[in-house]
Amino acid sequence: MLRRQDVGHRIVVRRIVGICDGRTLFSDALGELVELSETHLTLATAQGRLRVPHSEVHRAKRVPPARRPTATAMAALERAANEAWPAPDQHRLGDWLLRSADGWTGRANSALPVGDPDRPLPAAVDAVQAWYADREQPAQINTPLPLASPVGAELDARGWTASPLVLVQTAPLDTVIDAAPPATGLPPVRLAEAPSDDWIGLAAGRKGGFPPAARHVLTAVDQLRFAEVYDGGELVAIARGTVTGPDRWLGLSLVEVAENARRRGLGRHVIAALAAWGRETGATAAFLQVEQRNTAAVTLYQGLGFRTHHTYLTRREAHGG
Repeated sequence: MLRRQDVGHRIVVRRIVGICDGRTLFSDALGELVELSETHLTLATAQGRLRVPHSEVHRAKRVPPARRPTATAMAALERAANEAWPAPDQHRLGDWLLRSADGWTGRANSALPVGDPDRPLPAAVDAVQAWYADREQPAQINTPLPLASPVGAELDARGWTASPLVLVQTAPLDTVIDAAPPATGLPPVRLAEAPSDDWIGLAAGRKGGFPPAARHVLTAVDQLRFAEVYDGGELVAIARGTVTGPDRWLGLSLVEVAENARRRGLGRHVIAALAAWGRETGATAAFLQVEQRNTAAVTLYQGLGFRTHHTYLTRREAHGG
């Protein structure tokens, strides 16, 4: 059977789905193990999350990864993503990075446990909790999987909760550009070096406010552009693009289309504009982060050539932990 060390790894589960004519019926599921509790396990499959009670598990085992990136590649992309979303308050714990931004977004207010924390794992988690307690914030740790699976196992033992699974997806820029040819009949995309008040208003609506630290997160990057589309004087679509890391990744974030302007191709429109800018800036590939449960966005990105590079869970200390 599976153990907590298997969280973050690819597994196959044979589960009992019924009985017919006295014979037990089985169904196999393949995916990444994202949760293992006393009562059930949860897989992230190609069709979505699947929760299987232990009582229905006939057999389960880890299987080899499917073209999984190396630990070095995962760590490099996570660091490029951090550069693209920089918290104003950052502190190093060995190689780990602790981040705080007035509580604005999970990424900017969680520890990134990539590398060696320079102390035993339990002591490292204790240090993370103390650092956030000093800032009167709940401790959170962003766990890239399977890179940070040992961290996840430690947090499981402490009863930390997990946010919905996030897919870190990548695509060659040429593929993105080819999949999003120039739009016809749509207003032009404007690319600015700073966000307008309208841009911030639309982004704040999605992210639930805009504390002072949010402006630092959005703008403290050397190479970035803010895409916006106006239609009849109304801002109907936005996105943000950055180029970071030694590998020159184009990072896409805050792709948002006003509710009354959806299903017109505006999401593809702003992504295509940022992809063209990224290629001119020297990037050759793009990345983005999207919750697996956001099926509309996942479908959009899949159509542009994005595929999952790895995943992560944002873990939060239990109340009173």
